Amino acid sequence: MDSKRKALGKGLEQLFSNEVIDFDNFEKEIIDSAKSNDIIEIRLDEIRSNPHQPRKSFNEESIRELASSIKEYGVVQPIIVKKSVKGYELVAGERRTKASRVAGLETIPAIIKDFDDQEMMEIALVENIQRENLNPIDEAIAYENIINLNNMTQEEFARRFGKSRSHVTNMLGLLKLPNATKTLVENNKISMGHARSLSKLSDEVLINDLADRIINESLSVRDLEHIISNSDMPKNNKMHRKLEDKNIHYSIYEKVMREKLGTKVKIKNNKIEIPFDREKDLARILEILGIEIMGD
Repeated sequence: MDSKRKALGKGLEQLFSNEVIDFDNFEKEIIDSAKSNDIIEIRLDEIRSNPHQPRKSFNEESIRELASSIKEYGVVQPIIVKKSVKGYELVAGERRTKASRVAGLETIPAIIKDFDDQEMMEIALVENIQRENLNPIDEAIAYENIINLNNMTQEEFARRFGKSRSHVTNMLGLLKLPNATKTLVENNKISMGHARSLSKLSDEVLINDLADRIINESLSVRDLEHIISNSDMPKNNKMHRKLEDKNIHYSIYEKVMREKLGTKVKIKNNKIEIPFDREKDLARILEILGIEIMGD
């Protein structure tokens, strides 16, 4: 574990090292370990959303209800932010921040933590999967991004997020749908059940045509499955299994190097990628590797 992650205590490192990922405990650890002078009032007009936030919209009624509560009781739990070039970026507490603005507040209690861009993406994805009611397409994108970022298999992802393997496979299958049909799913024009059935097909024109029929003819999921099963429609024979064929030896090598270097080493395309945060972190990695840079 590198010096930066040690400084975060049981925060992000614990979030992704636990057998089961739990965002609530991650946030609770940060808040519980904060001293009274770590919680400061920050102007709401200096705070912007996490740029990696996958959610496109929030439930306005829910925000209004929270705003009413904040007017009466104040913000009970501080938000978590990171310092940015201009103001602050949200790490956790998007709903509280939006509701505080609706409630007419000018400031909000906050804890400042230092996260890099990849960590900000991981945090946003995990929070949305576990806390928010994402539309199926946004949820599927979040699944895929976490799998890619952490070199997980679908089975590992399912276990660590408390999902069934079939659910994860079905969700990822939605990403194969043509964009026009994805938009209908995002806008709740067709259901998750309809979308799952359509994702079994391989012809994009046919999928879009059936999606239109679902809306125009009010087809139920059973109606759609009947149409698909009783025809010669081209179907996908292989399920979407992201990263399942990854060379197992590479995974082992990555794990060993991560433990040795304290950073997320990736091996792909016959290349080894070793990310670092800043020059000091690079010097730490070089020292571990026994590489000495001679000065002038």
